[in-house]
Amino acid sequence: MRARNLAIFAAAAMAGVLVGSALGPRPASAVSREIIDLQHDVTALLQGQKDLATQMTQDHTVMKTLVEQSNDNVGKLNATMSAVQKSVQDVQANSGARLDTMSTQVQGLSDNLEEIKSLLGKLNQQIVDLQNTAQGIDAKVSGGAPSGAPTSNPGAASNGPGGVLSSSPAGGPAPSADTLYSNGLRDITSGKYDLARGEFQDYLKFYGDTDLASNAQFYLGEIAFSQKQYDQAVAEYDKVLTNYPKSFKLAPAHLKKGFALIDMGQKQAGIKELRDVIKRYPKTDEDQRARAKLKELGAPVPA
Repeated sequence: MRARNLAIFAAAAMAGVLVGSALGPRPASAVSREIIDLQHDVTALLQGQKDLATQMTQDHTVMKTLVEQSNDNVGKLNATMSAVQKSVQDVQANSGARLDTMSTQVQGLSDNLEEIKSLLGKLNQQIVDLQNTAQGIDAKVSGGAPSGAPTSNPGAASNGPGGVLSSSPAGGPAPSADTLYSNGLRDITSGKYDLARGEFQDYLKFYGDTDLASNAQFYLGEIAFSQKQYDQAVAEYDKVLTNYPKSFKLAPAHLKKGFALIDMGQKQAGIKELRDVIKRYPKTDEDQRARAKLKELGAPVPA
């Protein structure tokens, strides 16, 4: 038994020696190597941190540059959009005046065509009259009429369109009605408003009782409207409505009077005039234009 105990004690002592040797302090060379490795790790970590900071600085610089470029592009885009908006506003502001000018020109051309047709009819009638006169002269010559017998003068003074006034104005005879009216139409359609105004005023002065007098009066209103003299335009259109109650220019005169009132700041009066156009002249071009203007103004449109 004693021998067994001694063996156990010896084994325990040997195990203690082995464990003590394992847990005891390591050699100095091993510690130095670990410190060196740790220093390398710390150095690598510091270098990585430095590289990361450098990369972040570079990225920040790039981002700053991109933001500045984006701001510049946004500023340029805003300037471009402002220019486009201004152009659109200018086009909208001028479209109405251009449409009115085109309408005036189309009306002038239409009236010019009607005037040409009327002139052709007058020429045909004059040809017939000349033929009748020639036949009468031949009959008188064949019948032995005295050589001193008076004959009718086809060019006698008349007061109708195309005729010559019996009393000429100071400075010479007035131009014919056809000449004044045709010249006025030509000049208004080509934008020579001052010249056209004088010609239409002369037409009314010398031929104010002809069928085309109301047209000449209407075009005086159109000239004033085109030159943005809206108060004068209203006065000229009113003369058409008052002096020529059977004129086919009544609807255009009512319509353009409404436009002129609106443009001179009398919006309610202009709206009332446009509604009157819709009431008096349904299903006409003036009716459609009056409705379009009321919609543009945001005013109620009659059914």
